[in-house]
Amino acid sequence: MMDGEAPTEVPLKRSASFRIRMRKMLTQNLRWSAAPSSNRAVPKEDSMMTKPAERRKEREMFQYIVVVSLREREKGGGYAPEIIYQYPKTEHLQTWLQKEHETLHRSIPLFCFPDEQYVPSKDEQSETFSFVLTNVDGSRRFGYCRRLLPPGKNVPEVYCIISRLGCFDLFAKVLEEVERRRRICFAMVYPFVQSLKDSACPEPGHSLCVKSFIPSLGTQEIVLARPVDSRMEHVEFEGLLTCLNPEMVVQVFASLLLERRIILLSSKLSQLSRCIHALVVLLYPFSWQHTYIPVLPPSLIDAVCNPTPFILGLQRATLPLLEDQPMEEVLLVDLDRRTFLRKVGDEARILPPKLAAPLVEDLITCTSRASVPGSLSLKETVSNAFLHFHVRLVGTYPRHVHLDKHGRRILNQYAFRKAFPSRITRHFMKVFMQTQAFQGFIGERETGTPTQEIFEQRVRDFLSSETGS
Repeated sequence: MMDGEAPTEVPLKRSASFRIRMRKMLTQNLRWSAAPSSNRAVPKEDSMMTKPAERRKEREMFQYIVVVSLREREKGGGYAPEIIYQYPKTEHLQTWLQKEHETLHRSIPLFCFPDEQYVPSKDEQSETFSFVLTNVDGSRRFGYCRRLLPPGKNVPEVYCIISRLGCFDLFAKVLEEVERRRRICFAMVYPFVQSLKDSACPEPGHSLCVKSFIPSLGTQEIVLARPVDSRMEHVEFEGLLTCLNPEMVVQVFASLLLERRIILLSSKLSQLSRCIHALVVLLYPFSWQHTYIPVLPPSLIDAVCNPTPFILGLQRATLPLLEDQPMEEVLLVDLDRRTFLRKVGDEARILPPKLAAPLVEDLITCTSRASVPGSLSLKETVSNAFLHFHVRLVGTYPRHVHLDKHGRRILNQYAFRKAFPSRITRHFMKVFMQTQAFQGFIGERETGTPTQEIFEQRVRDFLSSETGS
């Protein structure tokens, strides 16, 4: 074991009460509170990071790392995941982490091995994926996982980093380095993760150089960089546009906008989590405030019966289990076969044609130009296409924000909606403006504290161009 510490185990048998608590934790929506100067809801987390201690939390690279393996049950009962190592140990965690640790700690093995029935194989391919845990207070933690088959073993290990930061590319690089060291020996991982734990995460647009010694290779230097546009560092769009054609992407996106229930299926964990993260980030400057589980363990399959909005990812092997659930109005997307297995029926008509058609054309252009030398990256072009869509959709909102008799900023929602010349667009906006995503977006602007500066700059440019013309 690393650092001479004994393994930390979790019980194989889980009581019904534990499963109930787990489902409640997984489906816990973000809690909202009214801002003093507005009657609209805004996320609590927006106002939390004010004290130095809170700011230090945000700069931490990660909270802890666990190693999860499989233990064979007695009498041929298959395998069960268990934590065999954790750094730092529970008693060494900060006080604020210890309070939430027990629930998250028990759930982590389920997400590291969501396979219904694991079959040992010496041909196990390494795979990087991620999951999201929502704590009881609404805060979210990202789990970044690397599943690998250690030399000489026939069951894999999963190295899982728990962090509050959404930086998939950065942690994917960290986990690749972890695997490189693990293939030398287990003990080589510890110095590397310790050096990371002692480092502050770089700010967007900056990098961090981590040095660690390997006996056979000497001192190794790993550079961890973050892009200036931090909202894009958690996603890549290649997988999404490979699994779904542009029309399908727009239909799933439209369902997300109206906060519907969406389930994605795939045989690959990495593909599943990356496609879900990519879809959610397309909502920017809006945010998904409902149940969000990129990889759902089969033992918690009844989460698909939740009547509230959700986006869930399930391994394809659980499809028979899924078909037995009493689901209503769910969009079921098969990423492996590029098809919808189940639809509400109106997905192609959710967005007004004048908004949907240009977006589809933009995505077709993005994919055709992705390999052209000197062109923008696919990440940039797809991001710009959806950013342009959102500016067209709500970019005129500043014209309809006025001061009420108490001096508070208020959006005249009726005037804002009626300003759209198209009746179809006005009808769509009437529905969309009732979503939590829109109410949170406007709540920030009414309090004068919008955090989406990239979007706000695009809005200013859009309004200036209209004025100039």
